[in-house]
Amino acid sequence: MSTDRNPLRFAVIGAGMAGLLAGVRLRQAGEQFTIFEKADRLGGTWRENRYPGLTCDVPAHAYTYSFEPYAEWRAYYAKGAEIQTYFQHTADRYGVTPHIRFGAEVVACEWMEDVGRWRLGLSTGEVVEAEVVIAASGVLHHPKMPDIDGMEDFAGTVLHSARWQDETPVDDVRVGVIGNGSTGVQIVTALQSRAARLVHFQRSPQWIMPVPYFEYSEDEREAFRRDPALIDAIRYNKDYWDSIFRFTHAITDTHGPEIAAIEQICLDNLENSVRDPALREKLRPDYRAACKRLIYSWSYYDAVQQPNVDVEREAIVRVEADGVRLADGRLQPLDTLILATGFHADRFIRPTTVTGRDGLSLDDAWTPRPTAYYAVTIPGFPNFFMLNGPTGPVGNFSLIDIAERQWAYVDQLLDLLRRGEARTIEPRAEAHAAYEERRIEAARSTIFGSGCRSWYLDATGVPASWPWSYEAFADAMSAPVMADYAMESPVEAFAR
Repeated sequence: MSTDRNPLRFAVIGAGMAGLLAGVRLRQAGEQFTIFEKADRLGGTWRENRYPGLTCDVPAHAYTYSFEPYAEWRAYYAKGAEIQTYFQHTADRYGVTPHIRFGAEVVACEWMEDVGRWRLGLSTGEVVEAEVVIAASGVLHHPKMPDIDGMEDFAGTVLHSARWQDETPVDDVRVGVIGNGSTGVQIVTALQSRAARLVHFQRSPQWIMPVPYFEYSEDEREAFRRDPALIDAIRYNKDYWDSIFRFTHAITDTHGPEIAAIEQICLDNLENSVRDPALREKLRPDYRAACKRLIYSWSYYDAVQQPNVDVEREAIVRVEADGVRLADGRLQPLDTLILATGFHADRFIRPTTVTGRDGLSLDDAWTPRPTAYYAVTIPGFPNFFMLNGPTGPVGNFSLIDIAERQWAYVDQLLDLLRRGEARTIEPRAEAHAAYEERRIEAARSTIFGSGCRSWYLDATGVPASWPWSYEAFADAMSAPVMADYAMESPVEAFAR
């Protein structure tokens, strides 16, 4: 490390995709850092989720770090276990693994004004300090249990999809799946050929975007190993990126040609794929495509048309010992009940208690909704940066790309600390308030706010996401507006 830089200690919270990215970049910069991980291995959501059929809905070669193309993907869309392997490969190759403290959950972060550092309390009872905190704890990691009476009365096996156990009985038995987001759709598709009978309980059906699926042969993988340009031809494919731009423009222009094209594709998929008119109507949503997160699948409609599958739209009244009782009085008898009911998407770093300047708690700052200035920083929390934090872009595209752009933004702020030009940095309250006012107004008019229930909505019913185009996000991340940041110089701190 050069002598003209101010030595800093970095605490990174979470060893998932974003935390590993931070680790790679910090190690490349020669920084002192530790990644604190609550579990016994890395991987984030790809460690937590192991259910049958788990697949990323972003093409595998596009779901990679820009600096680490990967020749070993076995199919166009990668299975969860492969992604876990990729992250471990990246951490090992870039020397990040030795910097990870496993089994060390950060339970508290407190800003110490007098010394300009964060004090972190760990689940081990230890206390550590750092000048900078990078919160990379992710979004989808606190399972959401359904509010259904009698769950404890079920005589068979019941579990949440994010707590999958390999011994879960699914072969040649009666299986019920509650929930039909991406997880529920993937589980139903994977278990249809294994279960004796499969019931898919749906509160509301989903629009299904048809996508191609194919496996890569060993010869193709060998070609990728020899020539990384073949990988780049896939991950930077113009059609793929045009689809991303189309999607983000569709989100923001709810009467434009892009959303019309998406809706037509999904409608044609339903009309042309489902033969039975009664089942087709069961599967027809009553909201616009992309209001909920679009489901990408190449085989769900095929699976639910098999004779051993029943799509159940009747409301669930309660769970009983032998199965699920419906509002019309029927009992769906089951041996195994799988809860694909999602996550508490508003938790982020919580339940870690975070206390900023003047005793400000993150819970108070995030009332009524989690928010961050351009999804990265929070007023009152100096030297505290988030990757894939609240109000960031959401959709059917790679969050690795989003995190890399956010890191480029954060790194420019960190340079001020490194050079000693600032002791602390945080967004001005008025800049954050103006951002939120603009964002909320724009978010209400996005497709996410067009009239459906989804995990994209915050507690007040406002879409909790970036409401502008991908290009606008890339532009915002290219350079912070320094006038929107409050910085305390070392001289000011000494005088105080």
